[in-house]
Amino acid sequence: MKKTYTLLAGFGICSIALLLLAGAPRFAAQDESSHLRVTVNLVELNVAVTDRQGNYVGNLKPEDFQITEDKIPERIATFEEGNGSVHTVSQGHEVQGSGGDASPGDSRAPGQPQGAPRNLPPGMSTIAAGADIFILFDTSNYMYKGFVFAQDAISDFVRSMDDASKIAFYSYSRDLSRGTLLTPDRFRVVNGVRSTVAGDDAALYNSLLLTVKDAAPLTGRKAIVVFSNGPDNASSVPPEDVAELAQDTGTIIYIVSTRLAQDDPVSTAAFERMSRATGGKAYFAGNWRKEKQAFGSISDDLSHLYSISYYPQPNPNRGWRSISVKLVGKDLQKYRIRTRDGYRLLPATQINGGTYLTAGTDLDTPTTPSN
Repeated sequence: MKKTYTLLAGFGICSIALLLLAGAPRFAAQDESSHLRVTVNLVELNVAVTDRQGNYVGNLKPEDFQITEDKIPERIATFEEGNGSVHTVSQGHEVQGSGGDASPGDSRAPGQPQGAPRNLPPGMSTIAAGADIFILFDTSNYMYKGFVFAQDAISDFVRSMDDASKIAFYSYSRDLSRGTLLTPDRFRVVNGVRSTVAGDDAALYNSLLLTVKDAAPLTGRKAIVVFSNGPDNASSVPPEDVAELAQDTGTIIYIVSTRLAQDDPVSTAAFERMSRATGGKAYFAGNWRKEKQAFGSISDDLSHLYSISYYPQPNPNRGWRSISVKLVGKDLQKYRIRTRDGYRLLPATQINGGTYLTAGTDLDTPTTPSN
């Protein structure tokens, strides 16, 4: 039987491409009449809206947001505030739930532009409430001092998260350790935190890139919360590669550093660039009280984000696509918006025997996988 392979869109960065190509899907060619060829782009944004004092602004509606991609106006498909229910949006009107039809007899997902596929791959037509959160804990030899205080701060953060969210706990020194996979069980996560021990050199950027890759297939709000106690001294991956993949997959990065900004200007600049590019924040906490405050701020931020998705209008650009999010309407322009500012098209990945499309993914290939 003749076999065909998925065509992967290039990142232009070798290290990312190698990681993604390792799991590239393979498809079996069948009779052309039985092929279902789809081209789907789903872009998900996590948007923080604050006033000049940094207070979160709630109760906004889909019509309050104006989204453009490469200056092309986009139409919102789904909308969620905080951990509330997901609303689909059709013809400028909200529809309760996350799977209703745009109009009678039309099986396209609500909000899809004309010409979009009527049947979406599993997992792309709905977005679950809550967030998927990956905690990445520095257990390198930088952590010998204050290790227990760091565990306390992380454990309190885990307990503070809402019941709708799932949490994974990873740790790193020279290598990444996936201690607890995504779970709603807070006891399991805290037990994983308490089981860690300090170890070797710090390969933060290598480990963070692998964590972003783990988060990439997930839909809805997804965030990585990094706890770092020192600079990276063992990675082969630069922070720019991590930031790019996180942008492309819609993954927010928050970083809590135990060192004050002036103590390590190189790492400070890298942490701020990575977090800002993904719509997150970087915190520099000089003591355990500041660490707990930083985690509290992250928990607060995650619970106030607006989650917005849209299907892009036709766009020939297959490179970097710039996203602009603005507030429209009376007295709304005074508020501030924080979110990622663009993405690149990503390749399709094969998950559990099915074809899955990540945010900002472009796929044009048979959907039937080979055995």
